[in-house]
Amino acid sequence: MAIDPAHVPQVHLRSVKRHPLLFRKMVGRVDAAARAGDVVAVFTPQGELFGYGLYNPRAEIAVRMLQFGDAPPGEEFWQAKLETAVALRRELLQLDTVTDAYRLIHAEADGLSGLVVDRLGDVLSAEVFSLAMFQRSQAILERLSRLVGTRHTLVQVAPQAHGQEGFLAEAAPSTGLPGEVVVQEYGTRLRVRFAGGHKTGFFCDQRENRRRLAEFSAGRSVLDLCCYSGGFGIQAKRLGGAGEVTAVDLDEAAIALARDNARLNQAQIQFVHADAFGYMRDMIQNRRQYDVVVLDPPKLIKSRRDVEDGTRKHLDLNRLAFQLVKPGGLLLTCCCSGLLGEPEFLRLLHTAARQAATAGAGSGPAPAAFVNREVQILARTGAASDHPVGMHCPETEYLKAAWVRVG
Repeated sequence: MAIDPAHVPQVHLRSVKRHPLLFRKMVGRVDAAARAGDVVAVFTPQGELFGYGLYNPRAEIAVRMLQFGDAPPGEEFWQAKLETAVALRRELLQLDTVTDAYRLIHAEADGLSGLVVDRLGDVLSAEVFSLAMFQRSQAILERLSRLVGTRHTLVQVAPQAHGQEGFLAEAAPSTGLPGEVVVQEYGTRLRVRFAGGHKTGFFCDQRENRRRLAEFSAGRSVLDLCCYSGGFGIQAKRLGGAGEVTAVDLDEAAIALARDNARLNQAQIQFVHADAFGYMRDMIQNRRQYDVVVLDPPKLIKSRRDVEDGTRKHLDLNRLAFQLVKPGGLLLTCCCSGLLGEPEFLRLLHTAARQAATAGAGSGPAPAAFVNREVQILARTGAASDHPVGMHCPETEYLKAAWVRVG
C-alpha cells in the first residue's frame, strides 16, 4: 500500500467541506490518469493541497478522504490507523475481558471510510462498502490479524455497493474458514454462522444494551421482537433471570440459530416463527401483555427512497409494541437506520404512544388499560463503545435505543 507522492493523480474540488465523504457534485477537474480505487491528492478551488483520499468516478461519493494535510498515506499511515483502532478496543475499553466479539474498524469513525471489521472469535469478518477498500481489504486484514492474533478472515461486499460503487464481488473467505464460530459476551455463548448471516454475521453493536436489558428482567415476562439470533432474550434469561421469555422472528434460519443459542446456554425460551406485525396484533387481540418488550427491527430505511415507507413501518411497529407493555413495564425500542435521526425517532415514538391510546391494531379498539397511561423515556443509548462516533462524521452514529416506561 505504498505510494509515490510524485505520481499521485490530482482531484480539484469545486467546493470544500472538511468531511470524509466528498460527493461527485463537489468535484471539479480530475487527472485523466486517475482510476477507480486510486489514492488521489485533493486540492481546494484555490489550488491548495487539502489532503488525500480514495477515488471512484462511478460512485456518488467520489472521494473518501483518508487524511487531511500534506502527508501522503504511505505504509506508516495504514499501520498507525490499525494500531490505533486496536488499542481503543483492547487497551482503553479492555473488551477482551468481557467478550471475544467486537468491532475493530468502524469505517469513518476510525478513519477508514468504506470498511467495517468485526472480530468474531478467531475470525476477522469484514463488510466493504467501497471499491477502493475492497481492493485493499486483504492487505488490511492481514495486518489486523497480526495485531490481534486471529487466524481466519472473511470479506463480504455490502449489497448496496453495486448500485453505489459500481462493482460486484463474491465473498472472499480465507482458506479453512469455519462455517460457524461460538463467541461469548459476559459469559454467554452465542453461535455465529457466516453463510446467510446479516452484515458481518453478528450484531456487536447491541452488546451493552443486551446486558443493560438483563438488569430489568429478573422474574419478569420478556417479549423479544425481531430477535434474530436471540441475543436480547437469552441475556434476559441467563444474566437477568427473567421469569419467561418469548422471542419472535420472521426469518426461519434466524429462529433456528436462536434456538441453538438458547440450548448452548441452557436458557428456556419460547421461540415463535412469525411476522412481528401479525404476532403483535394477535397478542393485542388476546389482551396479552409483557413486563418487558424489546423491539429491534432490521434496517428499514436503506436509502433516501425508503425514508417515508420505513418511517411509517417504525411508527406502526411502535404503536403496536406500546400496547403490549404491562402497566409499569418497559419498552426498549431501537432503530438502526442512520437516515432516521434521533429527534425524528423520538417524535415518532411520541406519535406512536398517542396513537396506541386512541387507535387499535386495525382490528378493534386498543385495550382499555392503555388509555391515559403515562409514557416516560428513561434513557437513550446507542451502539456499544466499540462503535465510536467520529466528531467529523456524525453519520457514524446510526443506532438509536429508547428505554421507555409505560405507566
